[in-house]
Amino acid sequence: MSSREDRSISQFIVVLLFSLSGLAQATLHPQPSIPSTGSPGLDEYRASRIAIYTDDFGELKRYREADAALPPPAAGENRVVFVGDSITDYWKLADYFPGKPYINRGIDGQSTPQMLVRFRQDVIDLHPAVLVVLAGTNDIAGVTGPTRNEDIEANYVSMAELARLHHIHVVFASLLPVNNYTDDAKESFALRPRERILALNTWLKDYCAKNGLEYLDYFSAMADHQGMLKRDLSDEGLHPNASGYKIMAPLAQKAILKAIASRP
Repeated sequence: MSSREDRSISQFIVVLLFSLSGLAQATLHPQPSIPSTGSPGLDEYRASRIAIYTDDFGELKRYREADAALPPPAAGENRVVFVGDSITDYWKLADYFPGKPYINRGIDGQSTPQMLVRFRQDVIDLHPAVLVVLAGTNDIAGVTGPTRNEDIEANYVSMAELARLHHIHVVFASLLPVNNYTDDAKESFALRPRERILALNTWLKDYCAKNGLEYLDYFSAMADHQGMLKRDLSDEGLHPNASGYKIMAPLAQKAILKAIASRP
């Protein structure tokens, strides 16, 4: 056998060993994957968030430094924390509530279990007088996995009970309607059945009435005659635009003032 043939065989063996080693590593440490939902857009979105789901499910790092830098409320200050998903995250509170001590702790894409994970850091430790929660639409859509309305309701109850222990008055906002008036809206609309939104809103209203909490009804003010989000209030059927937030702001302010007035 020639020296050239020896080198070729040696190189082949080295490559084979590296390949087998890589296969063994892949078997021992498989890459995480997320089951298909049957919705291409949602599958792509969930796949893009694997690192979040495995490394920092509640996304505590998002506001950790801001929370640490925030001073305690001043004497007589009625601090309000807004917690929610992208609808809250995208809301520029300072533009709609100028001069108010209102703090935005919304995070794009979150569901209620994620909000519970960060509830102490982003709510309790900030010592607000009032908490405004707008959530649930991503739970219904299955962003962090299939979720029953009963599971969402249980997460709301946990938030309310934690807030009560720390003397924080709670405002639970209704889920917003959605629409499918544009091509971009059709998939997100299909993921959020109207009957589930209505059922959860009915439960929220009833729970607030029975437990002395404020129910903030965005849905009625933003739904059209078909029960869908008014076309002029959203550019893609899910998130409010500036016109949508202009409707939401005075409703939120009214609920906040009622919550403050009802505190002992």
